Amino acid sequence: METKEGNKKLTRSLAVTAVLLAICMVSQIFKSLSVYITGPVINLCLILAAMSAGLLWGSVLAVITPVTAFIIAASPVMTAVPMIIPFIMLGNEILVLMTHFLLKPAIADGKPLLGVKPIAFSVLASAAKGAFMGLTISLWLLPSMIPAESPLRGKMGVFQATFSLVQFVTALIGFVYFFILWKPLKKVLEGGRP
Repeated sequence: METKEGNKKLTRSLAVTAVLLAICMVSQIFKSLSVYITGPVINLCLILAAMSAGLLWGSVLAVITPVTAFIIAASPVMTAVPMIIPFIMLGNEILVLMTHFLLKPAIADGKPLLGVKPIAFSVLASAAKGAFMGLTISLWLLPSMIPAESPLRGKMGVFQATFSLVQFVTALIGFVYFFILWKPLKKVLEGGRP
């Protein structure tokens, strides 16, 4: 009986992750319009994966989404510095880990969704992702990997903001979407109706 229940849970987690990956891939098509469209959607999907499918599946999504972003709509900076991809993966992983270990317990067992702890943990997770990517990508990787004579040097300020402050803001927006969508989505995931 436990094996049947375990298989059902695994299938559900895999299906949820596949749907979230599909949503991420569709949003990446619109990446050229604005990072404020794609970024919050991807962060929302990472948060939802950690909350509903579990840590493993959230981590899988954290690793896959930068690769699909590179394949679907690689930015000039990603093409010039492909070493950026592992650091984006790690930034995503920080968000997933903090969501799983801080936010999930803070709203478990009927605790309020919009309390001081869930909001504080969401801000902390967003700040941790932005800070990590800012320190590793913006302050170290891009300045050391983009040659001085490259035309990309002229956009260094934009790239550095994109991989630091913008990461923080888009993660925060992803959490706002999460707080709006979590209750009805949780009912659907548990087999009920919204």
